[in-house]
Amino acid sequence: MKYGVMLVLSVFLSGSALGAAVPNDLGAAIRAITQPSADRSLSFVQPGRILEVLFKDGDKVKAGQMLVRLDDRAEQVQLAQLQAQSLDRTQILASEVSLAQKRVDLQKLEKAASYRAATELEVEHARLAVRVAELSKKLAEFEHEQNGRKYEEALIRAENMRLKTPISGTVEQISMEAGESVTVNSQEEVVRIVQTDPLWIDASLTIVRAAALKPGATVRVAFPAPDAGMREGTVIFIASVADAGSSTLKVRIEVPNKTGRPAGEHVQVFCPTSP
Repeated sequence: MKYGVMLVLSVFLSGSALGAAVPNDLGAAIRAITQPSADRSLSFVQPGRILEVLFKDGDKVKAGQMLVRLDDRAEQVQLAQLQAQSLDRTQILASEVSLAQKRVDLQKLEKAASYRAATELEVEHARLAVRVAELSKKLAEFEHEQNGRKYEEALIRAENMRLKTPISGTVEQISMEAGESVTVNSQEEVVRIVQTDPLWIDASLTIVRAAALKPGATVRVAFPAPDAGMREGTVIFIASVADAGSSTLKVRIEVPNKTGRPAGEHVQVFCPTSP
């Protein structure tokens, strides 16, 4: 009687628990767990107070969308000021006019000196004035470039106050609310985004079975209820280093998930035993 119970339990664990009919010609199954193909915990890189949270748990987001914004009103004012300074060329134009005038004065004095109407000292002073005007023009150009860099720096800082998602997926968790303060030292996780389409499955295969696979190979994956059934997956990675204790290699399989199955399910992976 005990043997019969153990046999029924074994059959249940090998196939029926997944709720899917497993064909006999697929060979032995490898048990594995699905996981998100991308999982990002996002936090701010500078302190501030959260002004608004634009999404809630479970919302779908696209890469590049802003999720949370810090209070950046003061930074926006500073940004406008720095932008105006970076675009202002008044100092450069003034230095160019001054240089042109100094060059005209030098030419007049050099011509006057040729008629002995000006001394060599006056001519030398005019030459030095031209040199000073040239340096003033270079200094104005340098300061203009620096103003442009200050504006770019402020632009980056202002952008860092807007938390954007680097991936498309689902808002798994929002840990902070509007009005709360963010500190840099703690690096609090503010939002977690997961991408479950496609799903990834890391299966531990024996070295012999892994050798029969190559990236791009198709394998079969049995999912549990609800909507139990077999799906095709694609091998996207095969580890180069085996686990010495179990003599297995990690094989990563990618499975499309248009139906929105959650990650973390127990599945069975069926791989060919020969090339």
